[in-house]
Amino acid sequence: MELILKYFPNLTEDQIDKFSKLSALYHDWNLKINVVSRKDIDELYLRHVLHSLAIAKVITFKNGAKIMDVGTGGGFPGIPLAILFPECDFHLVDSIAKKLKVVNEVVEGLKLDNVETTHSRVEEINDAYYDFIISRAVAAMPTFVHWIKGKVAKDQNHELKNGILYLKGGDLTEELQAYETAKIYAISDFYDEAFYETKKVVHLPIKYRG
Repeated sequence: MELILKYFPNLTEDQIDKFSKLSALYHDWNLKINVVSRKDIDELYLRHVLHSLAIAKVITFKNGAKIMDVGTGGGFPGIPLAILFPECDFHLVDSIAKKLKVVNEVVEGLKLDNVETTHSRVEEINDAYYDFIISRAVAAMPTFVHWIKGKVAKDQNHELKNGILYLKGGDLTEELQAYETAKIYAISDFYDEAFYETKKVVHLPIKYRG
């Protein structure tokens, strides 16, 4: 928890309480349904929570923003961001039911009323539009762009244009060469820990397709 406060020192008491409860909730549920590796669960705040919050170093979501987390897995990056931005609406989607079981239990345990979940492939979610679509390295960017086609909202309410905010590591040159508008933010510019040396946040604007 000290790690979160190191980089986000202005949290409310409620946010501190929710972030503090994450460890026990995930440790408990991970024993029943394994969604986080044993090594990662012991470093939950470094490898999952703080990593998810790197998106908040790139953008401050405005109240009322709608964000979809595709392939949320155990709830990352959606749950930490939902705690940080309680006035925004988060839609966490995954095609694997057992992972969403854990997500739902964590959401209930934290009483996060700004989170909804859907057990589905993202391509099957229709008639819903989002300011931003977030994810953590679930597919190569061309595949991901195809999955979320037609799901980005028209109205622009942020300094960053509506589109994708993607957590990814390694050399992204080849993967992003077709996307001239993509901007890469090195997470090591925000955090000191060695774990983040090669990790990035990628912002890719996506035009509304009516």
